[in-house]
Amino acid sequence: MKVMTAKAPAKVLPLNEAVEVLKSFNTTKFDQTVEIAIRLGIDPKQADQMVRGSIVLPNGIGKSLRVVVFAKGDKIDEAKAAGAEEVGGPELAEKIKGGWTDFDVCIAAPDMMGVVGPLGKVLGPRGLMPSPRAGTVTPDVGKVVKEYKAGKVEFRNDAGGNIHAVVGKLSFEPQKLAENIAAFLNNIQHIKPNAVRGQYIKGIALSATMSPSVRIQAV
Repeated sequence: MKVMTAKAPAKVLPLNEAVEVLKSFNTTKFDQTVEIAIRLGIDPKQADQMVRGSIVLPNGIGKSLRVVVFAKGDKIDEAKAAGAEEVGGPELAEKIKGGWTDFDVCIAAPDMMGVVGPLGKVLGPRGLMPSPRAGTVTPDVGKVVKEYKAGKVEFRNDAGGNIHAVVGKLSFEPQKLAENIAAFLNNIQHIKPNAVRGQYIKGIALSATMSPSVRIQAV
């Protein structure tokens, strides 16, 4: 395929120029997903240097996320009204224990963690376990469902100190894609752990599903 033989520039590019180069690789019949990879100067073995969080990207990610919610009482209607695909309690937990994980995000009201806790072995390895730090354990379930439907992205560093996240689609207008990327990078800068010494962001690369990666400058 042509796209697999395309070559990315060897040099580091300004964001807007990098986006234009990446869009030039749009030679497939499907709309490729754009991802960002950031190499951080952290020690991932140290708890006080973990980088984790979430952000609502200004232009969404070009995909409607499937959201399930653990809630009871009035929160059930609140979550459904916000667009959750499924809302429940013990019966939903049993469904997930049985192997059902056909969703992208799992949100839980705080008073449902007794039901959700035992699901860690199923949800944890898939990155779906609700967490206060990620904002997916919250009393404001309706608000958080709406945020994920609007393009909220979760991220956390891996064992190598790298972060990977979806930032949009290759069909996005260059300005909108650049806005998403800049917002993501600014957020990563903002949550720099106090324990990190030396260079924090060591490298940034953009790539699409079937494209080479393009290195970009920090913004």
